[in-house]
Amino acid sequence: MSTQKSPEEMKSIFQKYAAKEGDPNQLSKEELKLLIQAEFPSLLKGSSTLDNLFAELDKNGDGEVSFEEFQALLKKISQ
Repeated sequence: MSTQKSPEEMKSIFQKYAAKEGDPNQLSKEELKLLIQAEFPSLLKGSSTLDNLFAELDKNGDGEVSFEEFQALLKKISQ
């Protein structure tokens, strides 16, 4: 998947995975894993692990990733 998608498309993708369980505006670690495996499969290759990525994205430490926190991932990927 390309990160050259519009903000609306990225929000739609985020919401599709966030709606799988719990809060539809937050990604659990499992939801983030599903999203990355389906949309950004090369992201978890090498030394980057899901735990490290999740910890990096979950800035407020609430155990979930908001869309705003997810945008940091998009920014990182697009560089």
